[in-house]
Amino acid sequence: MATADPSRRLLTQAARRHGTCLLAACDEPHEELLAMVWGPRFDRAHALGLWALAHRRQPVESLPVLPDLLEAADRFDQLPRADQHRLRRLVIRHRGMACATPV
Repeated sequence: MATADPSRRLLTQAARRHGTCLLAACDEPHEELLAMVWGPRFDRAHALGLWALAHRRQPVESLPVLPDLLEAADRFDQLPRADQHRLRRLVIRHRGMACATPV
């Protein structure tokens, strides 16, 4: 089994740490995550729009999210294409697990 790239691991940890604050008001949080990482470069404009919404709702809680979000964008852009694709598949797999949970 291949060892996870440290940058990829840091990205997933940041998503776990700040996902609730950043995506709390989103109807489809997995779709929002995918929108940020779908292309070869992190969609910073989309991410900053989500952060601005979070900042209006939770100004104090959202402050530490911004520097981590910008660092995540830089890390994503530096990942090899294969690792970027693995992150996308991880989000898609997580979305499938969340949707499989009975209501």
